[in-house]
Amino acid sequence: MNLKHTSQAWQELFLPRLSTKEVKELNKEKGLVVLPIGAIEQHGPHLPVYTDTLIAEGLLSACFDHLTLEDQIWMLPPLPYGKSTEHLGHPGTITLSANTLQQVILDIGKSVKASGFRRMVLFNTHGGNNDLLNMVSRELRIETGLMVFRMNGMDFKSEISSLLSKEELSYGIHGGDVETSLILALEKDWVDMTNAPNEFYDYQNEIDVKGGPYVAWVIDDLSNSGVSGNAQVATVEKGEEILFRLGHKTAETLKVMSEFEMHTLKNSLVKSTL
Repeated sequence: MNLKHTSQAWQELFLPRLSTKEVKELNKEKGLVVLPIGAIEQHGPHLPVYTDTLIAEGLLSACFDHLTLEDQIWMLPPLPYGKSTEHLGHPGTITLSANTLQQVILDIGKSVKASGFRRMVLFNTHGGNNDLLNMVSRELRIETGLMVFRMNGMDFKSEISSLLSKEELSYGIHGGDVETSLILALEKDWVDMTNAPNEFYDYQNEIDVKGGPYVAWVIDDLSNSGVSGNAQVATVEKGEEILFRLGHKTAETLKVMSEFEMHTLKNSLVKSTL
């Protein structure tokens, strides 16, 4: 399902399609610039290394179909390279260092600010980017004054929980049912279901890889196949439903962000003693 030719994300609301005159004349008091950030890395023997970036494109295509010009929410071209050092050594993985990715995002954010925008969201679809993006979003806020939001493509798992097993929801962190279903819906011919694995890391362990008492890991510490999840149960139909549900919820959230003001974070009922 190639959404690029029809989606608002790649047509009316794709910021680079505008001329410099048109960008200058936009009303920027409200509104938002969305920077998708993905990765190029191994996703097991059955999925393309472009998986994370393709998911960013697909989710935002579905999302932007719920937006209009009145929302003033604009998409930038996806940044296809992320911090994928945990997958180095697997052919096809192409990664930036943490320092390089941080500087690229800072430079893009400074350009967004220089164009007159007030708000920007880093829309991430690769888990290995999370820690760095949490840090760089604050640095970008400090350096530019932009209101900077962080958002993951899978932030709203509750919207799709009825479609997935409890095991997949909790521990399907790479190349499993969700990602395989999404790529089947977006580019079915890019998926080799004859090689789809069913492998989860050992999550019945006192030390986890997701949070709490935590151990740093690379993918070969967790998996023989390069996957944690059950890709064998993925379907096109499931992927299409995930796109629809997450697209709608993401659009609602971007609308809220597009009118957000930082001063609303302070509780006006609290009297300062300073």
